[in-house]
Amino acid sequence: MTRRLATYLPLLFMFLLLAGCTPATTPINPENGIWDKYFVGPLADVLDWFANVLWGSYGLAILVVTIIIRFIILPLTLKQYKSSKKMQDLQPELNKLKQKFKDDPKKQQEETMKLFQTNGVNPLAGCLPLIVQMPILIALYNSIMRNHNIAEHSFLWMQLGTKDPYYILPLLAALTTFIQQKTMSSQMNPQMKNLMFIFPVMIFVMAMNFASALPLYWIYSNIFTIIQNYFIYGGSQNKGGQSK
Repeated sequence: MTRRLATYLPLLFMFLLLAGCTPATTPINPENGIWDKYFVGPLADVLDWFANVLWGSYGLAILVVTIIIRFIILPLTLKQYKSSKKMQDLQPELNKLKQKFKDDPKKQQEETMKLFQTNGVNPLAGCLPLIVQMPILIALYNSIMRNHNIAEHSFLWMQLGTKDPYYILPLLAALTTFIQQKTMSSQMNPQMKNLMFIFPVMIFVMAMNFASALPLYWIYSNIFTIIQNYFIYGGSQNKGGQSK
C-alpha cells in the first residue's frame, strides 16, 4: 500500500494542480456555499485590504498574502519533512526486510508494520500535510483569479487580468518551479525525479494561457519555497555531500 501511494503521489499532485488551475470566471458570492463564504471570499477581502494599504498595488498584495499563507502552513510543511526524514532513516532496515522475506510478502508486510510501530513512524503521515495544504492554496488561487478588482489593475509591465505578452512571467514561473524542485531533489523518490523536467514545462504552458496574476502568484510561491527548502533541506544535503 505504501509503495503504491509513493508511486501515485506525483500523479495525485499533478491532478490537484490542474484542478486548482481550472479557469475560474464565476464571481465570488458568499451565497454560493461554504467554499466562497469561508475560504475564497475572506481571502479576496484580505487581498483588497492589502492592496488599499500598499498604494493600490495588487501585485504587492498578492506577494504579502502569499507570504502570510505560506507561513501559516509552514508547520505542516515541517511535519511533512520530519515524517519523510524518519522514513528515509528507516530505508536500510526496510531494504533488509525486503531481502529477508522476499519470498513471503505477507510476512514482509507484518515485519514492516512492526518496524514502523517500534520507531513511531506513520507511513501516511507525510501525505496528510499535503492534503491539508492543497485546499488552502487552491482557495488562494480562486481568490486571485475570481477577484475582478485584480483583473482591472496593472503591475510593472503587465495587466494582471490578461496574459503576459512578452512571456516573461511564464519563463520565470517555469524556472522557479525547476529550481524549487532541485532544492528538494535529495528527498525525492525516482518517480518524482522523473517529473522534475515535466512540471516546469507544464507550468510554462499553463502560465502562457492564464491571466498574469496567476503566474505572478506561482513565482512568489516558488521563491518562498526555494528559500524555505534551503533552510529545511540545505543542511542535510550539505552533510550528505560531505559524507561522500
